[in-house]
Amino acid sequence: MTLPLDRGMLLVLLCTFLGALLITPLVKKLAVSIGAIDQPNGRKVHTVPTPRLGGLGIFCAFATALLITQPIGRQETGLLVGCAIIVIAGVLDDIRELKPRTKLAAQIAAAVVVTYFGVRVEVISQPFGGVFHLGYFAIPVTVLWIIGVTNAINLIDGLDGLAAGTAVIAAVTMAAVAGFEGRTLVAGFALILAAAVLGFLPYNFSPARIFMGDSGSMFLGFTLATLAIQGLTKGATFISIFIPVIILGIPIFDTLFAIVRRYKNHRPIFEADKGHLHHRLLGLGLSQRQTVVAIYFVNAFLGISAIVLNILSTEHSIVALITLATLILIFGDRIKPLGRRILRFGTTAPKRAKDFHHSG
Repeated sequence: MTLPLDRGMLLVLLCTFLGALLITPLVKKLAVSIGAIDQPNGRKVHTVPTPRLGGLGIFCAFATALLITQPIGRQETGLLVGCAIIVIAGVLDDIRELKPRTKLAAQIAAAVVVTYFGVRVEVISQPFGGVFHLGYFAIPVTVLWIIGVTNAINLIDGLDGLAAGTAVIAAVTMAAVAGFEGRTLVAGFALILAAAVLGFLPYNFSPARIFMGDSGSMFLGFTLATLAIQGLTKGATFISIFIPVIILGIPIFDTLFAIVRRYKNHRPIFEADKGHLHHRLLGLGLSQRQTVVAIYFVNAFLGISAIVLNILSTEHSIVALITLATLILIFGDRIKPLGRRILRFGTTAPKRAKDFHHSG
């Protein structure tokens, strides 16, 4: 395992953490002055008006650290340009709430920029050796992956500290896996992202003093999706294609279940409901903090599982993957009986509320 944790990198991580810690209060004042305030309503958990725009502070700390301390090549340039597009769209949404199709257009533009600069899923490893070349499908597959993860992180941003903590765990796990694969630059980027989010988290954990808003949740999803392509999908083993999905398991599967649930109920995909995992745990009687910490533990379990799968042989990793999938299904089955009660609990939510804008 090769993680870039020498003195220089540790200093970079400390400065990134402190940068986000110092910038966030300034961003909070900016949010108040320009009216970027998240107002409570029937479907949101928070009960007092709270500034958003926190993602701007995370991005500033992250981008500054990269530009000053890290080698910036073609792909890294694409990542930063794509992040800037996403953050600008998120800031505008935090101020005036853009239409979903406008945000989707920004996500597509940012994803296309990244692919133009060479970040692509070009091959998929096969179970018994060899790879399948995607060819012309590389760009659409890459764009769909980036958009999917961007919105997955956005949709779980419903409780104080949930999306931020999930992103930290995912970034650290990606750094570990990339380190095992010898991709130290990607590992360094992931650790810097984790440090920036950790600097923001003290202000965002329950009770939150500032929300990251779409400027944060979309930025984190976009960056994690891009780093996953750069550092986790290049492995020669079949299991490598599952590693990013496992690391981001909670947001990805929560989003997939939401899409299926809304389709079955004949509801628009982007319409809000209270069937997300964190809503179900709250329905059990857990507090916000207990729910967030419980999901942190599940994320950490999935992250450790991804690391273990990455170092096992192909045969052993397939067995382990099947075991992990079985455990996830058992967990989902235990939650399922609560579904009707949670859906009844969520009927007070506005019928046409947007699911692009949560409170975390």
